[in-house]
Amino acid sequence: MYDPTVFENLKVAFENQVYDLDNLDRKINIQNRVDQIDLSILTRKFAVQFILVDQQAVTAEIILKASLEDLAGEILEILGGNAGCSLILRFNKRVQNVPVQCEKIEQALNDIWENEIQVTQTLSFVYNKKDSSYLNKIEVEFVQKINEEHMEDIADFLDHVLETLEVLNGI
Repeated sequence: MYDPTVFENLKVAFENQVYDLDNLDRKINIQNRVDQIDLSILTRKFAVQFILVDQQAVTAEIILKASLEDLAGEILEILGGNAGCSLILRFNKRVQNVPVQCEKIEQALNDIWENEIQVTQTLSFVYNKKDSSYLNKIEVEFVQKINEEHMEDIADFLDHVLETLEVLNGI
């Protein structure tokens, strides 16, 4: 009998709760959704991107990944393996005052997520375009993998994502 992987179970749980925030609660608007299998390296990726309904300047994207090692360890029931998925949040926000805003962003993320994360901010701009702002791609990677034991935490996790969006919109 077919037994879904940790990735499949988490993907469905995230998908259901995020779509409820869009369709039922009307707190967010989903902008994009990705469900990929990379056959060349045998990985899975699920991502859903959204904005707050009333504050649309910052986008959030939840990314769930499972590598070949993750999937093989689970399917083959390798002892001592760390079955689970990687979880990444990505936010896109325009910034004008790079040193001040980027420092505030880093501090806010560490306050909200309590240092369980690694934050990377990547700034970009379009050459030869008269614009005084940069696009800040903010990646929040969680140190520990998640698995089905974290299912009950998804609602709280999404509350923190919404809080992060509100804070980032204010910076």
